[in-house]
Amino acid sequence: MDPGRRRALAGYLPEPLVVIPEGDSPPAQGVLPFKRLLLVLGVVATAYAVVLLLWGDSPRTSLALLWSWTGAQAAGLCLLNYLLRGLRWRLWMAHFGRHFGWLQGLRLYLAGYAFTPTPGNVGEAVRGLMLAQQPLGTAQSLAIFGAERLADLLCLLLLSLPALGWVLGHGALQAVSTLISALLAVAVVLLLAVAGLLFKHRDRVFASLPWLQEAWYCLSVRPWLWFGLTLAAWAAQGLAVWLICRAMNVHLELLTATGFYAVAMVAGALSALPAGLGGTEAVLTGLLVVQSATPAAALSITVMVRLLTLWLAVAIGVVALLYSAAIRKEISFR
Repeated sequence: MDPGRRRALAGYLPEPLVVIPEGDSPPAQGVLPFKRLLLVLGVVATAYAVVLLLWGDSPRTSLALLWSWTGAQAAGLCLLNYLLRGLRWRLWMAHFGRHFGWLQGLRLYLAGYAFTPTPGNVGEAVRGLMLAQQPLGTAQSLAIFGAERLADLLCLLLLSLPALGWVLGHGALQAVSTLISALLAVAVVLLLAVAGLLFKHRDRVFASLPWLQEAWYCLSVRPWLWFGLTLAAWAAQGLAVWLICRAMNVHLELLTATGFYAVAMVAGALSALPAGLGGTEAVLTGLLVVQSATPAAALSITVMVRLLTLWLAVAIGVVALLYSAAIRKEISFR
């Protein structure tokens, strides 16, 4: 055939079939990005350590308080928070046919805290995916993660109401209270509108987002049980914050301290930063300073609170992850 005619026909010929040997098959789509998650964890932990060093004496004061009786009580309350939320996770895992014993379920739940310092805490969504036997599907694992976040947000918003009452009760903050009240009213209206639209068009939304439908099913399973567990869990950490404030000679009501912590947690969650880092600390410190705490005391309280409510969980999660993967063989990184 004429070479010119061959080149002209080349554009109409089908692409040659490429045969991929079995050993060179492309990686499966369901492989978990554990290396990326661990990299993010390391970067965030390093950045947090640098921030603590820049705060001067605050870290040393917090560490001294950590080994006191008050620190032990606060740590116990934080452990209670992890236990109650672990029971909630075990409840929803049973909904998908994965039944665990008390200790096994708690250990697997705690292992997910190793990935908490990721943007939006999304690393915790791998809890169901990394099971060595009968792992959850992607939609189911995301459903439990979504149900956890929605339940946490609901209870934190309820616990933040005393903080709003504290703001409204201070005449010197009349402008701030008016602004917050207006924003709260707008937020409530928007949430109700969004909830109404989702309910009206739920079939269409669930069809495009199957994991959201699964999350809805999770929340419909014994709602008063998961609500009670969630509210008690966050209230326990609020009590821990109150104990720390009292030990640092910052006197405020129990409900107010709990409300400050809840507001800071919601602000950190809305920032979508890894574990709310930066946003949570700034809001909690600012609220304590406005309440009349000195900046040094507010920083020390914030450091102590975050060490117990965040980094203690991460440390326990790393130990539980390694134990479950290396010894119990219940977690697979493939």
